[in-house]
Amino acid sequence: MEKAFDIQEYMTKGVERVVSDAVRATLKNPREAAFMAKFALASRSASRKRNALEKTGEHIPPFLIASITSKCNLHCAGCYSRCNHATTDAEPVSQLTGAQWLRIFEEADELGISFILLAGGEPMLRRDIIEAAGKKQNILFPIFTNGTFIDDRYLDLFDASRNLIPVISIEGGKETTDARRGEGVYEKLVAGMDAFYRRGLVFGASVTVTVQNLGEVTSNAFLDRLSARGCRAVVFVEFVPVTDESKELAPGEKEREYLKREIMRLRQEKPEMVYVSFPGDEKSSGGCVAAGRGFFHINSHGGAEPCPFSPYSDVNVKTGSLRDAIRSPLFKALQSGDILLDDHEGGCVLYEKRDQVEALLAGNASAGVF
Repeated sequence: MEKAFDIQEYMTKGVERVVSDAVRATLKNPREAAFMAKFALASRSASRKRNALEKTGEHIPPFLIASITSKCNLHCAGCYSRCNHATTDAEPVSQLTGAQWLRIFEEADELGISFILLAGGEPMLRRDIIEAAGKKQNILFPIFTNGTFIDDRYLDLFDASRNLIPVISIEGGKETTDARRGEGVYEKLVAGMDAFYRRGLVFGASVTVTVQNLGEVTSNAFLDRLSARGCRAVVFVEFVPVTDESKELAPGEKEREYLKREIMRLRQEKPEMVYVSFPGDEKSSGGCVAAGRGFFHINSHGGAEPCPFSPYSDVNVKTGSLRDAIRSPLFKALQSGDILLDDHEGGCVLYEKRDQVEALLAGNASAGVF
């Protein structure tokens, strides 16, 4: 009889694998290796906290995505955040303060959340929050940044707080990157990477995978250039179309299978870097791990959402705790239903089936669930 899928076990082992790979990838950097070895102990302790709560019937995901600002200086083609109006050019209004985010980080530590991905907008516009994150050494904070705000102050902060790992967005080479992110952006990214290398600082890269750049961003030539500049992790994020005009860019089943095979190859042939794919092969993980199964998202205004591609919320951490957010009626409805397990065409089942998510949200509201 086939063993039933256990999301807690799957995500826990995923955390342990990422940390183990990161320790291996940083062995040539004594300070970074020392931090990762210490973090590995903290990660195991966090896992024990989650397991203890699981036995009482309370599931705590090991990952959290935190969009700490809605402001961004770039206008990347096909940006889901701008299409969802989560990112704007206007000055942010009524967003969470640095003190409120620090409270969230502290509660996450208490609950056993090991990874908090800082996103935006452009997260490096909120230096106060990133400084607060640097104080929570039991949590690893990958910072998904467009890489245009790297300066000496940030380099000093990353040197002092090794739990802050910048993950720089890049689309391939100069032509591909500038075509999506703007003229001159590629040169800024390369200059920032070289600055990290000179300081002996570890960083990662985030690649939005489309049908156009799939071959380029999985090539040895592209990845070798990143590795030579000191990159130690590559996060492949499948492009999610949020307009009809951009659907043709989204990887299909053929492209996702190719990406899966390439990542398996890279992990064997190029172990000096960590390779992560999002959302990756959902079938092997028992379905989408958003909505609190493996992670969830808090937007810049405090709303707890299933994921950044599914901007629906029924709980806000301004008026409640992180624990309240995890217990969101919308999350519970998604976890107990079939939407997260459904087959779908694109990279995000919740975006593709957004009508059903909206119906769940409306149904809970009319029933007085929240």
